Amino acid sequence: MLSKSHIKLITSLKQKKYRQQHGLFVVEGVKTIKELLRSKLTLHALYTTESFNIDAKNEISITEAELKRISFLTTPNKALAIFKVPEVKPIEEGRLVLALDAVRDPGNLGTIIRLCDWFGVKDLVCSKETVDCFNPKVIQATMGSITRVNISYVDLELFLNKTSLPIYGAFMEGETVYDTSLPKQGVLVMGNEANGISKEIEIFIKKKISIPRFGELQAAESLNVATATAILLSEFRRG
Repeated sequence: MLSKSHIKLITSLKQKKYRQQHGLFVVEGVKTIKELLRSKLTLHALYTTESFNIDAKNEISITEAELKRISFLTTPNKALAIFKVPEVKPIEEGRLVLALDAVRDPGNLGTIIRLCDWFGVKDLVCSKETVDCFNPKVIQATMGSITRVNISYVDLELFLNKTSLPIYGAFMEGETVYDTSLPKQGVLVMGNEANGISKEIEIFIKKKISIPRFGELQAAESLNVATATAILLSEFRRG
């Protein structure tokens, strides 16, 4: 049975400050929870309407009504788990690194984390203005990929100033990516959904690249940042 303290903790984890305070985050849905259970992440508690057959002290059986009470989803999916936030590993610069400049939408960040997993990008570097990767909506969108990507929140200007890797940035007016020779090692910077790469970050970009429009009327204003990231990562891996 759910206690008031359990409900208070789970509800608080919807907010970033409490996730940071407790060092915990929420995961929902059987498939995603099982994937995280297979990872090196540490389970704090699992609230479920069906048994996962794990250590009894961590598995708490609840009713569907109780799950609906604590779930962040409109339609809860049989289980909600709390995991400990993992320690961030040092960034390895001898390979392709993706950097995000103030990406705000949780769905976009979750998709980008999945893209990093798909394309073998081990390090995702986020500006401090980027949405928290342990936001419940981000976790939902990653579909488990968050366990395989090292995500660091840094002073992006400082990171780019110090790196020895070539720095590429996505711009509307850049050289078409299809005519650009791309390295296997480097930093690809993607910008904010509304404003693109900021002026403060732009000064560190060594090479501006773009995805050309092929539409007859050239009417589409821009691509979604996650979609653009997929295209550019594909080109980096193809080179």
